[in-house]
Amino acid sequence: MAKATAEKRLPKFYWPVVLIFAVIAAGVFYLRPPILSSLRNLAFDAYQRIAPAPALPDAPIRVVHIDESSLVRLGQWPWSRATIAELTQRLGDAGAAAIAFDVLFAEPDRTSPEQLLAAAPAARRAALARALGDAESHDARFAASLDQFPTVLAASLHDQANGVLFPLRAGFAVAGDDPSPYLRNLPGVATSLPALSDAADGVGFINWLPDGDQVVRRVPLLLRHNDEIAPSLALEALRVAFGASTYVVRSANASGTSAFGAHTGINAIKVGPLTIPTDAEGQVWLRFRAYDEREAVPAWQVLDSSFEPGQFEGAIVLVGASAPGLMDLRATPLDASIPGVQLHRQLLEQILAGNFLQRPDFAPGIELLIAMLAIVVLAIAAPRFGPSINAAIGFALVAAIWLLGIVLFVQSNYLFDPIFPTLAALVFAAGATTYFYQRTEHQRADIRRAFGQYVAPSVIRQLTAHPERLKLGGEVRELSILVCDIRGFSKIAERMSAEQLTAFINSFLTPLSDIVIENGGTIDKYMGDAILAFWNAPLDQADHAARACRAAMQIMSRLEGLNTVWQSEAEAAGRPFEQVRIGIGVNTGECCVGNLGSERRFDYSAIGDNVNIASRLESLTKAYGLTLLISEQTRNGAANAGLIEADLVRLHGREGATRVYTATLEQGAADPAHTAFLDAFRQGRFDEARALLTQLQTTSHAGFAGLYANYKHRLERAGDMAPSDWAGVYDPERK
Repeated sequence: MAKATAEKRLPKFYWPVVLIFAVIAAGVFYLRPPILSSLRNLAFDAYQRIAPAPALPDAPIRVVHIDESSLVRLGQWPWSRATIAELTQRLGDAGAAAIAFDVLFAEPDRTSPEQLLAAAPAARRAALARALGDAESHDARFAASLDQFPTVLAASLHDQANGVLFPLRAGFAVAGDDPSPYLRNLPGVATSLPALSDAADGVGFINWLPDGDQVVRRVPLLLRHNDEIAPSLALEALRVAFGASTYVVRSANASGTSAFGAHTGINAIKVGPLTIPTDAEGQVWLRFRAYDEREAVPAWQVLDSSFEPGQFEGAIVLVGASAPGLMDLRATPLDASIPGVQLHRQLLEQILAGNFLQRPDFAPGIELLIAMLAIVVLAIAAPRFGPSINAAIGFALVAAIWLLGIVLFVQSNYLFDPIFPTLAALVFAAGATTYFYQRTEHQRADIRRAFGQYVAPSVIRQLTAHPERLKLGGEVRELSILVCDIRGFSKIAERMSAEQLTAFINSFLTPLSDIVIENGGTIDKYMGDAILAFWNAPLDQADHAARACRAAMQIMSRLEGLNTVWQSEAEAAGRPFEQVRIGIGVNTGECCVGNLGSERRFDYSAIGDNVNIASRLESLTKAYGLTLLISEQTRNGAANAGLIEADLVRLHGREGATRVYTATLEQGAADPAHTAFLDAFRQGRFDEARALLTQLQTTSHAGFAGLYANYKHRLERAGDMAPSDWAGVYDPERK
């Protein structure tokens, strides 16, 4: 019934607006603004940091670093090509399956004999030529070592056409659509010296295509150089290691991968026995692992043969720079900078392990569907629940979306983009929250106008926070109830005119009401000269018993000041004055509290036996001559209120005895004789009790005179011997 009512109260335009929002969100999704791509990349980076790729110590990939220690031992870069030839020779002799250089050798070696001779002054050339004799060119020595072993050299593609051709060493076979339109075209190329490229078994580009933040997340395996398809250095290293001569590029509409006529780009690249899945542009998402410099072998160790035997046997060896001064450092989701050659390594490890990240063509459609489902869930929940529950639902949806992404990444290597569904949910939630907040504010204003004249401020706050509570009925909860009444009010009223009596009642109830409200209480009702108030409703108050006790003590203190004012007024009016005395009863227990009454008129009120007990305690103050009586239940909730036990009382309608407490404004710590007296009285030791009572009547505060007079009367009636059923319980009904 409540849900149906809530649905009926929705404006007619609510669901059309939800539909319009969903359409706009879908349009933004398909426009793919750059900010969404940037945020998506950050989400994918978070996945990688949560679950980086495992280390693959057995992968047949080795890296030789041109590092700082090698520069210290061998001199500054570039080294002599004779040194590079020696490095190649050592790696080849160690059994490397392929040796790939992540270095460009674009210019002749300046330390080569012919270069030294050409650069020498003319007057010294003849002598230098005789000294050099038939010394072999360093570039020729390097070319010979390249030709002797399975090697791969680097090339770098760029945007400036320079008429240089890419030195392809492999052929391409295409299955399906022509892949060229899907590959990025870079018309310029920088290569190693032609003699070196011709001697190598393979040449691959070393380009990266980082995102706008210069972080490498995907690597291209293929690029286009004018009308030719060029392979990457890592891809060429694989081909050479496998002894293959041709790549097979599988595109949409190839046999077994029908796209129903749609042209969706590249699907995979086959090299040797391996098939590498790619995105439509021939790129691979890398699942990174943390860089560990100890996994690389410094170049100097290769040159002096101090590396471990068998370390390079059957492995693809990558040679590249790691020294910071050589400027070949790259950023990844896991590391701020790692040597570029390490990216080739991680790519090759991923290919050989078959551990590919997946981002299929249908992924955006799934993400859009989840975003729409989140909007629908929030749209259904928004009018039915309050802000806190709706916030919890929103956070739960966002958490579920991110958890789904993490689980898919960890379990299936699937790259699920949580950004758009999250943003769609948050933007819709913000809009719905703003609308329903404004709507609720209008409702609260109506409530304030309707109830502000006769409902306590605390009740108004509760009703404006929860308008649904404006119905008949209530709830059972623990309350602390205070009842305060004027003693002998009829006698006081007889001496006053109607106007004077009205002014007197107002001057009495106004400050008492202020005290109740200042202590967080709710005024239930005024009953002539009496006031009924309670705590812990409608707002929760963990210290409600202590608040009620504090209010009672403040009322007692305020009465002294009021009596002074009333005495002055009586003297000015020429009428006799008698001190106004009050009785206060405070009790704690479960009550029914809520909007009680009829459909036409109801008040926020409390009813129940515990309300009656508070009223009976107030009446009982007359028998004790006390101002205040507090039940044991209240005292237990206000342990630091400084209360003194007064008696055990059998209240009307209750079988057991109720322990009651009291306090006066001037009292200090409880007199030890008082506790001793109560113990003697209740155990029937009447002689001892009478002696202690006599002492107390002499030494105790005047405020307890009535209490001790009550005990004296009961002792006189009890005689000298306690009855067999004596428990010292006071029964007001029996007197």
